[in-house]
Amino acid sequence: MNILIVQGHPDASAPHLCHALADAYAEGAEAGGHALRRISVAEEPVTFLRSRKEYDEGPLPEYARAAQEAVAWADHIVLVFPLWAGGMPALLRAWFEQCFRESFVMEVKDGRMVRHLKGKSARLIVTMGMPSLFYRWYFGQPGTKLLRRSVLGFAGVRPVHQTLIGLVDRMTPQKAEGWFETLRALGRRAE
Repeated sequence: MNILIVQGHPDASAPHLCHALADAYAEGAEAGGHALRRISVAEEPVTFLRSRKEYDEGPLPEYARAAQEAVAWADHIVLVFPLWAGGMPALLRAWFEQCFRESFVMEVKDGRMVRHLKGKSARLIVTMGMPSLFYRWYFGQPGTKLLRRSVLGFAGVRPVHQTLIGLVDRMTPQKAEGWFETLRALGRRAE
């Protein structure tokens, strides 16, 4: 299976837990014999769209064109990012707005919507300071719900599974290693 890992942590100045989690998933995927590509959003010259006209007609930056090619190649997309202000960091959101432009993800043919990414699956791996159950049940997981339904789901990506990792500021090395092993296993199975 072709797997694309998108590292969505916006800080490339030092390794973070998100980087180690992505590495663990990649180790498992490689051990499982899967083909692997990686994108680190923080290392891309991400630009922000500022109008509908720019979204519809503006030139596609080269990094977005390369990302679209990687997404088209992938059977399974893994997104790793920290939860900031209830959702994905602004840099990752801007990356999605550039790469997942409407012309890339869908078109209308004979009055029907054709979703270009149909047949692909995804996994969100999201770290957060709060307990993950609190994010899921009390807040209703607005940030991941938006990504699962309105971005990936709109493009036809299904199923979209998620791994929510809470209380990361208090995580012990033993607990972190447990998560790394879980992600290695998911990577081996391409889930």
